[in-house]
Amino acid sequence: MTTPQSQITTFLKSQAFGVVGASNDRSKFGNRVLRHYLERHLKVYPINPNESQVEGLACLSSVNELPDEVISLSIITPPAVTEEIVEAAIAKGIKNIWMQPGAQSAKAIAVCEKAGVNVIGDGRCVLVEV
Repeated sequence: MTTPQSQITTFLKSQAFGVVGASNDRSKFGNRVLRHYLERHLKVYPINPNESQVEGLACLSSVNELPDEVISLSIITPPAVTEEIVEAAIAKGIKNIWMQPGAQSAKAIAVCEKAGVNVIGDGRCVLVEV
C-alpha cells in the first residue's frame, strides 16, 4: 500500500524538478514553490509560457521542453489547465506529479492514476511537506 510519505519520497527521487505555473510575482505560490526547490539546492525548471525567466532561471514555455532528467513535476495552475498539463506530462514521461492545493481536479488525478503516475493531489502542499 502506498503511504503519503512514500509518495513524497518517490517524488523527491528526481534529479531535477519542473514547476508549472512558475511566476515572477513573489507572493504567488508558483514563485514560492520554485524558490522552495532553489533554497534546498535542487535543480528546477520553471514553466510558464508568459515568462522569459523566473528567479534568474530561463523559463520554459511547456512541459515538452523539459529535459529527460525531470521525472517530477509540481503543478500550480487552475484545475482546467492542470488537466491539460497532466496529459502533456504523461506523454513526456513524467513519473510523479504534485498538484498544489487549488490546482487539483478529480479528472486530472484519475488520468494520472490510470497512467500509473505517482500523483499527490489530496491537498498536501510541497511547502509544508518537504
